[in-house]
Amino acid sequence: MPWIQVYDPLGNAWLSTLAAAVPIVLLLCTLGLFRWPAHRAALASLAAAVAISIAVFGMPVRAAVATVAFGAAYGLFPIGWIVLAAIFLYNLSVRSGTFETVKHSVSRLSGDRRVQALLIAFSFGAFIEGASGFGTPVAISAALLMGLGFAPQYAATLALIANTAPVAFGALGTPILTLAAVTGLPAFTLGAMAGRQLPFVALLIPAWLVVTMSGWRGLRGVWPAVLACGGSFALAQFFWSNWIGPELAGIAAGLCSLACVGAVCAWWRPTDGWNHSTRGFDAAAADEETQAVSREGLSRRAIIRAWLPWILLSVFVAAWGATPIKNALTNASPWFAPRMDVPGLHRLVLREYPVVAERAAPALAGDPAYLARRAEGATFTFNWLSATGTGILFAALATIVCLRIPRRTAIEVARATAWQMRRSLLTISLMMAIGFVTRYGGTDATLGLAFTRTGWFYPFFAAMLGWLGVALTGSDTSSNVLFGSLQTITAGQLGLNPILIATANSTGGVMGKMIDAQTIVVAGAATGQEGHEGALLRAVFWHSLVLAAIMGLIVLAQAYVVPWMVPGN
Repeated sequence: MPWIQVYDPLGNAWLSTLAAAVPIVLLLCTLGLFRWPAHRAALASLAAAVAISIAVFGMPVRAAVATVAFGAAYGLFPIGWIVLAAIFLYNLSVRSGTFETVKHSVSRLSGDRRVQALLIAFSFGAFIEGASGFGTPVAISAALLMGLGFAPQYAATLALIANTAPVAFGALGTPILTLAAVTGLPAFTLGAMAGRQLPFVALLIPAWLVVTMSGWRGLRGVWPAVLACGGSFALAQFFWSNWIGPELAGIAAGLCSLACVGAVCAWWRPTDGWNHSTRGFDAAAADEETQAVSREGLSRRAIIRAWLPWILLSVFVAAWGATPIKNALTNASPWFAPRMDVPGLHRLVLREYPVVAERAAPALAGDPAYLARRAEGATFTFNWLSATGTGILFAALATIVCLRIPRRTAIEVARATAWQMRRSLLTISLMMAIGFVTRYGGTDATLGLAFTRTGWFYPFFAAMLGWLGVALTGSDTSSNVLFGSLQTITAGQLGLNPILIATANSTGGVMGKMIDAQTIVVAGAATGQEGHEGALLRAVFWHSLVLAAIMGLIVLAQAYVVPWMVPGN
């Protein structure tokens, strides 16, 4: 018998909201305050989420158990598979010796660490986000920065902060396209609205990175690179999303930013004398590296060979993300994408008004057509060939061939990577299980409904609701599925533009990407910081909250001060 979610089981909105918040508060406290290892914190939070979903919100026990299994499986595939393949490629590059040349080539382009962070964390990371998403840019950017000499936590922090402005157009526009499907609003118009909000943040994030590294004085020393990085990205993102469409806006903006920063570095060098931060990396070692580069020099052939793994990564990830190729790989044979409806969960959970537009009808609960339209699906698809992680694996295999890495060495690297990632994969599975339990148990909706009681100030909290959704689910796409309908319903009740409010869910959500448990674990795994995820969370939490508030103020201004910025107004 299908189960209809209940959002106020205690008969008091405040008490029900507090009960729903217990697993999330427990996770944040155990990670950030008590400094537990991430897998222990995740296990405790998962136990609390299951207990509250069953005992307080009335979720059937069988559905709760099935949800844990579903979330854990999704954590391993496709999320864990992406991270495992990305770290394998990075380890191959290090083992082959080509990564030393990568470091030298970046240092020769600019020996300034602030410019390196802009190039790798923001511009290159934005390109990877636009093509892939799902934690891939954080894993790759953090690993590259660490290889360049950045301390592990420093590298992870910068990669997390940078992975914000590109996220709404990540994975070929998947978050925006999903938001359109959930709300029934035009995808092009939603993308255009996002392209009128995120460019302001895109201008801000590069400067934010530099100030985080070197303070306001350090920002003055590299303002040409900061302006080129953020300005070119913002203009490209705005133009592409408003005149062409959301699908390739992230890729185009990332490539434009890379090209512009590279062009600026060809004729300009920082002159303020700031190069290193003692808390971020070893200044003496960096000086020795720069001197070695100037002595030895690098041939064009050596640079191309060194960058080959990352060129292959870009090509394969972009190809695997293209809709025609992804569909062809998925539909070529059932063996390439076996599907299984999760027993005890598939089409057995119904969301209730006002999270969805219409009330659940218990009398129709047995109607298959009604269930297919209204009930939550729970299908695990093992699309092993079309998965992004498989594209990264093919890039790694092509790297082995092109760099002529011995088979024995490649096998050793694969084994070492699997052992290195064992605890991180467990943690990712537990974190995803938490997100799935809060979604199917309805506790996430209870938290979201608390934001809808803010009246005229709701445009600000619309962005904060998106931030909460990504922090809970680990995905801007999932947050749009979770709260997209609720946002449009609330907009109608308050007389606000549904395009503006629905888009705010996605653009506000991108600021929660840096603090969601899944991405924190990915960043920790990429930089070898298993067990130190709490420190990462503490390092980025306030950045995330302040940036989300800034996006909320942008949405608030577009609602009441500059409504002409909303398409159609």
